[in-house]
Amino acid sequence: MAGILKKIFGDGNQRQLNRLQKIVDEIEALEPEMEKLSDEHIQKKTTEFKERYANGESLDDLLVEAYAVVREASKRVLNMRPFPVQLVGAVALHEGNIAEMKTGEGKTLASTMPAYLNAISGDGVHIITVNEYLADRDASEMGQLYEFLGLTVGLNGNGLSKEEKREAYQADITYGTNNEFGFDYLRDNMVLYKEQMVQRPLNFAIIDEVDSILIDEARTPLIISGSAQKSAALYQQANGFVITLNRETDYTYDEKTKGVQLTEEGINKAEKYFSIENLYDLSNVSLTHHINQALKAHVSMHRDTDYVIEEGEVVIVDQFTGRLMKGRRYSDGLHQAIEAKEGMQIQNESMTLASITFQNFFRMYNKLAGMTGTAKTEEEEFRNIYNMDVIAIPTNRPITRDDRADMIYKSMDGKFRAVVETIKERHQSGQPVLVGTVAVETSELISNLLKKAGLRHNVLNAKNHYREAEIIENAGQPGAITIATNMAGRGTDIKLGEGVKELGGLAVIGTERHESRRIDNQLRGRSGRQGDPGLSQFYLSMEDELMRRFGSDNLKTMMERLGMDDTQPIESKMVSRAVESAQKRVEGNNFDARKTVLSYDDVLREQREIIYKQRFEVIDSDGDDLREIIIHMITSALERVVHMHTQDDDEDNWDLQSIVDYAHGNLVETEDVSIESLRGKEDEEIVAFIMDKVNMRYDEKEEELSAEQMREFEKVILLRTVDTKWMDHIDQMDQLRQGIHLRAYGQNDPLSEYQTEGFAMFETMIASIEDEVAKYIMKAQIRENLQRQEVVKNTQAVSGGEEKEKKKRKPYVRKHNIGRNDPCPCGSGKKFKNCHGQ
Repeated sequence: MAGILKKIFGDGNQRQLNRLQKIVDEIEALEPEMEKLSDEHIQKKTTEFKERYANGESLDDLLVEAYAVVREASKRVLNMRPFPVQLVGAVALHEGNIAEMKTGEGKTLASTMPAYLNAISGDGVHIITVNEYLADRDASEMGQLYEFLGLTVGLNGNGLSKEEKREAYQADITYGTNNEFGFDYLRDNMVLYKEQMVQRPLNFAIIDEVDSILIDEARTPLIISGSAQKSAALYQQANGFVITLNRETDYTYDEKTKGVQLTEEGINKAEKYFSIENLYDLSNVSLTHHINQALKAHVSMHRDTDYVIEEGEVVIVDQFTGRLMKGRRYSDGLHQAIEAKEGMQIQNESMTLASITFQNFFRMYNKLAGMTGTAKTEEEEFRNIYNMDVIAIPTNRPITRDDRADMIYKSMDGKFRAVVETIKERHQSGQPVLVGTVAVETSELISNLLKKAGLRHNVLNAKNHYREAEIIENAGQPGAITIATNMAGRGTDIKLGEGVKELGGLAVIGTERHESRRIDNQLRGRSGRQGDPGLSQFYLSMEDELMRRFGSDNLKTMMERLGMDDTQPIESKMVSRAVESAQKRVEGNNFDARKTVLSYDDVLREQREIIYKQRFEVIDSDGDDLREIIIHMITSALERVVHMHTQDDDEDNWDLQSIVDYAHGNLVETEDVSIESLRGKEDEEIVAFIMDKVNMRYDEKEEELSAEQMREFEKVILLRTVDTKWMDHIDQMDQLRQGIHLRAYGQNDPLSEYQTEGFAMFETMIASIEDEVAKYIMKAQIRENLQRQEVVKNTQAVSGGEEKEKKKRKPYVRKHNIGRNDPCPCGSGKKFKNCHGQ
């Protein structure tokens, strides 16, 4: 059916490529003309483009000529000439789409053209990478090209001072990681002075490995947190109780959802253990939460798969990349529960002060583009959430890699024996092998099996990622065996050693299917770059997690009936299709989960934008505009009080005394307002009368101080009040979010309830801000040495609901080659390879 529709309507991707190819042909046609220009003339083109843009030409008008200039400059500076397919990708990026370009096709070089073109506007371009190593590499390598063309390049790294960050953001093109850009946005909206902000308005971003950042990490919020003191004893008590429980009798575990539930027997045990009558009484909410987290820590969180223990700390393993996420912590007490499980010192929980998801952060850019080798499987999500089309760019040379059908074994033992045997055969022929694993645990298991077989190999997992570049560099050499988790050197190419092409190129062996087809495709894509030969094959077993979760029992029974043992694999297209179908279902579930997270975060996004906009107006304001804002807030607070006490139709029943008490306590002096002065007035007249007195007292305050001191006093009060109330509000919204799903039991839509209650809480917060500002502005004594103060100190940057301690490293400029074992020039005292050389 799909084939018939394609014939009638044509392939959408091909139509896009045909359209882009026409633009590329125009760029190609300018090459002879550009080759004749001197370096000086090429460099002057940037100034010319800026002038033409200022005079009304659009970036689209300049595209063909600008791309031709960059292509020519690239030949001269980098000795690299972009292929026509790279130009196709570059045009797609400028249009705000995702260019799907296979491994080794030169995404980095393709990004230079849209980055240059959009930098012409002077509004800044951000190029976002998944780690600091890639940001540093690309900024220094591609920076030569931009600087030759007269543009400035900035590198936004972790640990830079505000001045250095501001300088990086002022550059025409700024490189950095997604986390760093997001955290800087949040920090900028917590500053006390405009001069402390580092970012300019968000203009255009090109995201490298866009699927990793906008899909895999879409549900991970960026959070600025402050410490909240909580007792460690309850975590230890809950842990002590959980280790006494038995599976099935005391709790159940759902492997598909990874949900753990206490049974009736388990609940009785808990009530007896903690000497309480009812575990689900409101007074035991905290205890129930701790027990649930302890259960989760013991049953669904596995050491060396979800986390590792390193240097006496629980360190999270990223499930998508296999990297160690040092310094990050699980939220909601789960990290403390794991610490209790492992018998370690329990750290404090934290309070949320500011947060945003990657989805909402990147949607704030005027224009967004992305590059990756694998995005087509998530095309619907990119289009629906980010309004970006995925355009699959053809490879420069045809892919000759041999992608073989999956080999399916009855048990894991049989599968791993077959994997080792295959590695041995290929190693003997001299062919390099890359073995892909889903978990750290699996990579270590295969490593041990290879050691027993006497095969030398390298392991690239979260425990030794500091050797990543070195391991990847040698993975394509003759006879090399490399075991890698999902990180598999993402962003770096495995180049083939001498004579390897003749041996069949790099052989990629997958030891398990990931729940996402993209991750499997990334692993396959490590082989067969730029038309090189290669091979890929996955080895599965009926005991793999994905197979267990989606009904492998029938197939396993059938294999046993047929008398098949562990040495006889099934090589069946039907089974492979079933696996792919299972992956599609998981991807669909994950997409739904991300959409749900976005729907919830959109509630907070609208509120965040209102608060941040008003906050910026305060720190950006000069002159009398702040007084207008404050008088409006006092009027609003007063109207609420007057309305509350004048609702009765009979004016004799109005509670004028309460209005007078409020005015005396919050706004004016005793002699200014009395019951007699209010009697006989309409409610609106009462408000106007009291506001006249407020304005009079305001004028008196202004006379006591200079106008400058008065404006500073207003800012101090406004910022402190807004920050305090907003931070409390975020924390309350966080708590509301965590329990809102229970409304579903009452036949209510949790999202609708969250929106309604969130709006009501926001209205209450706004009223509370107005009340407090009115009171402090009118009643506080003004000191001459006024200073704006941060509401919370000792804040931490948190990614994915995990706390991330800032490393205090001095930035440095690398001026010469440094040996890996030399002292790091930043002055940390560590070897370069263990510090900035990571």
